[in-house]
Amino acid sequence: MISPEYTALFILAVAIYLFFTEKFPLPVTAMLVPIALSLTGILEPAVAFSNFGDRWVVVFMGMFIISGAMFKTGFASVIGDITVKMAGKSRLKLMLLVMGVLGIMSALLSNTGATAVFVPVVVAVCLSSGTSPKAMLMPMAFASSLGGTLTVIGTPPNGIVNSVLNDSAQYMEFGFFEFAKVGIFLFILGIAYMVLIGYKLLPKGEIENIDDKPKKEEKLRTDKMWVAVLIFLFVIISMATGVVDFQVAAMLGAMFTIITGCLTMEEAFNSISWTTVFLFAGMLSMSEAIQVTGAADLIASGLVNVSDTPYIVLMVFFITTSLLTNFMSNTATAAVFAPIGITVAESLQVSPYPFVMAIAIGASCCFLTPIATPPNTIVLGPAGYSFKDYFVAGWPLQLLTFIISMIIIPIFFPF
Repeated sequence: MISPEYTALFILAVAIYLFFTEKFPLPVTAMLVPIALSLTGILEPAVAFSNFGDRWVVVFMGMFIISGAMFKTGFASVIGDITVKMAGKSRLKLMLLVMGVLGIMSALLSNTGATAVFVPVVVAVCLSSGTSPKAMLMPMAFASSLGGTLTVIGTPPNGIVNSVLNDSAQYMEFGFFEFAKVGIFLFILGIAYMVLIGYKLLPKGEIENIDDKPKKEEKLRTDKMWVAVLIFLFVIISMATGVVDFQVAAMLGAMFTIITGCLTMEEAFNSISWTTVFLFAGMLSMSEAIQVTGAADLIASGLVNVSDTPYIVLMVFFITTSLLTNFMSNTATAAVFAPIGITVAESLQVSPYPFVMAIAIGASCCFLTPIATPPNTIVLGPAGYSFKDYFVAGWPLQLLTFIISMIIIPIFFPF
């Protein structure tokens, strides 16, 4: 019989094949994963399907409803019109503005929260400027992931790495902005790549095909606009300050939009991108399976025996972390590899900081699939992207971030 870890990896390989070929709709392939894990006995059914209650799934649903309210009350359109006036007719200015603002917000808020909040605004900008959201939402997601590398709170992997360092009595945590020593180069690189080259690789799309576009015959509830704005601000401030937990803030804000009449119950349900929900919840079970079966340890143990040259090990850590994160939770990947990074460093008698920094950055620099990071998943439904769209536009950026990281990390965090 095939061992559980190889069974899990086989299921992952089949899922990747189905995602790329799109023989089935993406949500169907995603849901076949927990089904397969249950039938093979790798996970109990209750565990395999438990991720519909995951905090990020709840955040996604809440923020999609709030997004719907921003459209229905006309707020998103107003912001879109203002942004278009600032950018003029220049695609360059528009993309620079969207990526720059969201990247900075992602560093200070959270890349997941910032992306979820700004999706309706960016879609409104696209509609106002006559641009397909397909041309702007993926660059926005990439900028959000890269912006998250600027601070310790920008993305979960950064916090996990610090937590692992803190658990060891002999190592100090990274400072709040210390990640930016590497992240700022990647952030600037990401914007430059999308503005100069990446936009050419993005899928072409008609504005009319985007589900988030308000129907012309619909009457906007402009009298509720400022109510939606206050709800919007409440959610942002709650997430930024940590006074209210992410999923609580998102869902409370969503309920307020219905209670105050910004949305009807039917409109709230219709505003949720169910593709995003099913895709993310289904694939989280794969992440758990890779850990509980020992498949992650199998991969990690192979890393230890690759080389005794620190620089080569650094490259392997970055490549393995980023590639694996494209198909499982970046939070889970960082949690698995950060302790391994410290162990390997100690066995090589070198500093662990370059290794764990590479793991943190590698877990955020993932652009090949819609399930690689929460920002990638969030824009999938609203833009109507296919699985392959991410790979086509993302692989050059994936390669560039690897090259730059391998140059920058050893400079600021020597062995």
